[in-house]
Amino acid sequence: MSAFRSADEKLAVWLLAGLALLMLIFIAAPLLSMFSMSTQARDGAYIGLANWAALLAEPRLRVAAGNSIALGLATLAIVLPLALAFAFALTRSRMAGRKVFRLIALAPMLAPSLMPAISLVYLFGNQGLLKSWMAGATIYGPIGIVLGEVFYTFPHALLILTAALSVSDSRLYEAAETLGASKFRRFITVTLPNARYGLVSAAMVVFTLVVTDFGIPKVIGGQMNVLSLEAYKQVIGQQNFSKGAVIGVLLLLPAVLSFMVERWLSRHRSGQMSGRSVVYQPRENRMRDGILALLCLLVSVFLLALLGVGCVAAFIKMWPYDMSFTWSHFDFDQLDGGGWQAFYNSMRMAMLVTIFGTAAIFVSAYLVEKLPVPGSMVATIRSLALLPMAVPGLVLGLGYVLFFNAPGNPLHFLYGSMSLMVLATIAHFYTTAHLTLSTSLRQLDGEIEAVARSLQRPWWHTFVRVSLPMSLPAVLDVARYLFISSMTTVSCVIFLYTPDTVLAALAILNMDDAGDTAAAAAMATLIVISSLLVTLLMNGAGWWLSHKGQAWRNLSQLRR
Repeated sequence: MSAFRSADEKLAVWLLAGLALLMLIFIAAPLLSMFSMSTQARDGAYIGLANWAALLAEPRLRVAAGNSIALGLATLAIVLPLALAFAFALTRSRMAGRKVFRLIALAPMLAPSLMPAISLVYLFGNQGLLKSWMAGATIYGPIGIVLGEVFYTFPHALLILTAALSVSDSRLYEAAETLGASKFRRFITVTLPNARYGLVSAAMVVFTLVVTDFGIPKVIGGQMNVLSLEAYKQVIGQQNFSKGAVIGVLLLLPAVLSFMVERWLSRHRSGQMSGRSVVYQPRENRMRDGILALLCLLVSVFLLALLGVGCVAAFIKMWPYDMSFTWSHFDFDQLDGGGWQAFYNSMRMAMLVTIFGTAAIFVSAYLVEKLPVPGSMVATIRSLALLPMAVPGLVLGLGYVLFFNAPGNPLHFLYGSMSLMVLATIAHFYTTAHLTLSTSLRQLDGEIEAVARSLQRPWWHTFVRVSLPMSLPAVLDVARYLFISSMTTVSCVIFLYTPDTVLAALAILNMDDAGDTAAAAAMATLIVISSLLVTLLMNGAGWWLSHKGQAWRNLSQLRR
């Protein structure tokens, strides 16, 4: 294009092209390698769909696929109604303590997915404190997996449904009430239809997370086989990358289906609020608020129990026989799993992901949203940015092994390094961060960049002096999200670590395999504490910015 009027705009194009190339290498190429490997024999010869035919004919795989689907549906049947009721209580009631309940409901996001499984072992395992509650059943199997997945997926569903229920037109409820509709009928005919997009999205997210989760089935699954464990066994146990690639593609299917349904719904979704809409304000109803408060209390007790038991067990000498206090479980260097170096590696990786990931994603979002760059390049960046949404972490990690471990790849030197784990983690969580920052940038008036260009100011001057300060709250949200996700991720890096780059979440898995459950709980507790401290630190920074550095927002509201 010859329309670029200055060297700085050409620089923006070259910078965006470089970012697009990096996204092709670290997002698209690993997935293409996995698809290619699924059609190859163990010696690299092309055999077409023979791997598929052989693997699909195995009863073991069919059982694993059936188990994964059944566990996903069972978890969905529990999580979706509970999350809907909880979100309704937070947004459509005047229940006391809504902020506290929200914080408790989102607390599981601070913990690795293995922590609820460890807590369930301490509560209902062979030596569990509440083993008698199982009435002869065992926690090692579908019951334990479903309970662990409920803990793991509940906050994800709640966030989506809270957003879906937070905005509604009060006139619809007034019209239904005028027509004599009961409260239940208003819920069925007004609330649920308006929230259908969020309900479907939450259902797809929960089902995909359960089917592709690796940590909980590994710790508490017992003899129950699922697709994610089967992929792990094929790659790590048997070094059969071809069959692992086939299972990886199978794991990709529910996520791709979810992505397609979400895209279809978004195209057919109409806005619920218009310029004439009146925001719904719930009326006082003590019976409704009391019932919802009881439900929220029960859910909160369940979540806090699984979170708290794991943390408390880290300081108990020998659960449940000797409940005295001890620090001995934190002596990681005397145990298998990676020692304290694993925790330091996690902190290091999380900080690198937070710094470089936030910077790269914000720059790419700014270039796409605010500068006159070629439309084809913008479409490419946006498509690649959305791709990780449809790729489970286990599948992406497997793709990284197949692509970067290939001897002929000039980037082979990255394999086994901390740098590759950082890049894989950024790629895995790219979509949410990109959408958050793009949404924030779209709220800024586009005339800011136009005025800057008319004054012959380079785009990076506007970027540093205007756009970045105005978008700092969203930037902090993304930084917090990337840090916590980096500390808790397991599936994305399970195939990429070495003894020198083992992470805290992976050390939990290794220590649990070695029978050091208390030490695993101690490491999980460290992850929760560090994630909580960083969250509080960033929340404090956000509060300071909103009161000191974001005065322009208050001025703009006063003028309105």
